[in-house]
Amino acid sequence: MPQPITDIYLPRQAKVEQIEVENSLISTFVLAFSDRQYNDAFHYQPGQFMMVSMPHYGEAPISISSTPTRPGAIHLSVRRAGKLTNAMHGLQVGDTIDLRGPYGRPFPMEQLQGQDLLFVAGGIGLAPLRAVINGCLDQRDRFGTLTVLYGSRTPSDIAFQSDLGLWQKQGVDCHLTVDAAEPGWDGAVGLVTSLMDDLTPELSRSTALVCGPPMMFRAVLGKLASMGFSDEQVLTTMERHMKCGVGICRHCHMDGKLACVDGPVFSLAELRKLKIMELES
Repeated sequence: MPQPITDIYLPRQAKVEQIEVENSLISTFVLAFSDRQYNDAFHYQPGQFMMVSMPHYGEAPISISSTPTRPGAIHLSVRRAGKLTNAMHGLQVGDTIDLRGPYGRPFPMEQLQGQDLLFVAGGIGLAPLRAVINGCLDQRDRFGTLTVLYGSRTPSDIAFQSDLGLWQKQGVDCHLTVDAAEPGWDGAVGLVTSLMDDLTPELSRSTALVCGPPMMFRAVLGKLASMGFSDEQVLTTMERHMKCGVGICRHCHMDGKLACVDGPVFSLAELRKLKIMELES
């Protein structure tokens, strides 16, 4: 059984076991807690996040991109975006960082069983969805069809390429698009919403999981609505400036909700009730 968190503010040391470079800005860090007994008992769910810290560089929330069906290590996919994340990109195998968590409301994996799942992501937005996809593949008979639509700025910016190739071989219907082509690219060019034009989902048993930058997010929501998806059939993760991760500091306040404890996973129906900038046209 997982060991209880005796101090919600107490970080635990974790060692960098492996670093997978996804593109020039994103790397996936494979981590294991230095306390092996704690590491073996550690449990989390897809959609949750860790609070990551390094001395002199602060602390930040990072989505877990691995799946609990593959225990022994935790994957954090990190995009260079600030002081801490830049410092993390300077880490080497064998270095240590501090982690506390997991925190947040996860994806409702039990409710998704039997559903056809449509994953729509842009850039680093594929990271939290990666946890769900791999979890579905590890329990393949519990889920319906899996479709991944992924958009990047250029072919060089496509992250998780090894995952995408493996998913395709495992029967996941993967489609990629880029904003601007590069020499040798013969794939789609355009918004990720263009990949949705030929989809014919069985709406009675479909759920869409969306994660990406606000502009992409708004466009995808409009497209899903035109396809017949209800707000209850759309799930996403919300990024907010979290400081404590446990609902005390209220830095991630969202019109009566807190991203760290009420989310980060929300249905679109829940978000419609809040004043969310990402939903504004």
